[in-house]
Amino acid sequence: MPGNDDGRRGGVFLKGAGREAAVREGEALLECLARMNLENEASRDDIRITSGGASIILDARSPAWTPDADTTALCARMGLDPEHSDEDLDRLILLALLRSPVVLEFAGCDGLVSAIRVRRNIVKAARVTALAFDTSDAAERPADCWLYHEDTGFVVRPGHALIDALRKATQPDVSGQMYAFSCYRATEYVILLGLAEELQACNPALLARLQKQWETRAIQSGRFHDIFLHEYGSMEAPLPPRFYVPGDRVWFRNPDRASSDVLGYEGSWVISLGGGLFSNFWQRERPYTLSGKCLELYHWRDGVCSDNGADLWMDEERVAACVRATQANPAQTRAILERMMRLRDPKGVYAKGGCIDTTRESPRGVCPGGVPLELPDA
Repeated sequence: MPGNDDGRRGGVFLKGAGREAAVREGEALLECLARMNLENEASRDDIRITSGGASIILDARSPAWTPDADTTALCARMGLDPEHSDEDLDRLILLALLRSPVVLEFAGCDGLVSAIRVRRNIVKAARVTALAFDTSDAAERPADCWLYHEDTGFVVRPGHALIDALRKATQPDVSGQMYAFSCYRATEYVILLGLAEELQACNPALLARLQKQWETRAIQSGRFHDIFLHEYGSMEAPLPPRFYVPGDRVWFRNPDRASSDVLGYEGSWVISLGGGLFSNFWQRERPYTLSGKCLELYHWRDGVCSDNGADLWMDEERVAACVRATQANPAQTRAILERMMRLRDPKGVYAKGGCIDTTRESPRGVCPGGVPLELPDA
């Protein structure tokens, strides 16, 4: 794909299946932009649509939207309210995708629209998720719809819908109770729920296979990443520090060697909510800002404790007090953020890097016509 006029190489690539299909895709794309009230941006060429044979290239030329690919202030610049408007959330997702520094490929317009819905589902699920933080093996799920075995992990009891089981496990408004999770496993459940909700609407056959998979064996950790997520960016070609698309899973790395030895504090996995906010599964009414997340990770070094020189643990109250003290000191805040907003060091290195990862993880496409998910046990 050729570079853009402003020197970037990125945006959205809609893969077609022939010239006639590309024409239909173009018409569908214009209808999509009109539904999102973005047709004016397209007509002014702020959004550029380029037909490339059987495919369509779609990107945002206006750097004023996201200077230096900074999407954290996109809501303010475009007057969007994604927290209270699903339509604005969809617009925000699309505009952030269009300013991607790397090419993001979709299976035509249907694939793009489906991907936007998946991200919307993930954001909305992350907002209402509230969990009891636990880094040990004491994880728990609602016993009426989940079973555990060391060989399978937590599986759904036959006769219980996966979507309902995921909601009960993560949303106390549904279950009336908070369950113990690590932040990494919590992001998996939120992403899986967002994908399953989209499958219910667009691909029931694949949802049935996903249901069967989770009645048989849970997919988690590295296998979950490989099957359900696409990682973009790299250590060699890092994404900009302030580029985030709503619905992405994001890793913030703890750059302090000593406190990273505390189990569960090697870093923090969150979901990008848009508007510069990130999920806080432990206090959902207080989502993290980018600066707030950086300050918290920095002060983990001040919260490390040990019992009689044995196991290390984190004093969260001390960390919170240190964050408040720093926020009351603008000069100290600027100095810490200057360090923490750097890209992270490579794995195993603790030098001058910050907590910002070089990559993001996006949900894979699930609509018919795209690359199918490979479910091992379904």
